[in-house]
Amino acid sequence: MDVITMARELGKALQQEETYINWQNAQHVADADAELQQLIGEFNLKRMIINDEAGKKDRDQEKLTQANKEMREVYSKIMSNDNMIAYNDAKSAFDAVLNRVSAIIQQSAQGADPDTADASDCTGSCSTCGGCS
Repeated sequence: MDVITMARELGKALQQEETYINWQNAQHVADADAELQQLIGEFNLKRMIINDEAGKKDRDQEKLTQANKEMREVYSKIMSNDNMIAYNDAKSAFDAVLNRVSAIIQQSAQGADPDTADASDCTGSCSTCGGCS
């Protein structure tokens, strides 16, 4: 089996991963939430108004400030929606798995032992480090 075929098999395995399935289910629920979708549409409209006003030479700063305030209020409603919270939690859980898989592949490609390579919290800045584990 060549490496590309193995990558395709890994892709299939990722789609069977529980965190992936949970994320996809949460996405379907969020997509079906009419109130959430209405809020997302409203948010996008506010963002377009802001972009349009900000691009004007003689922009109305009061209008821009008000639109920004309204956009932040809508964003807050979106982020406090139970289905959006569930979606974000599920996405974060899957991203953690995906980041771990990616780290193992990258470290292996750099010569690390694939059996011990894993993700770390290293930021690359030794000044904020508590020590390597």
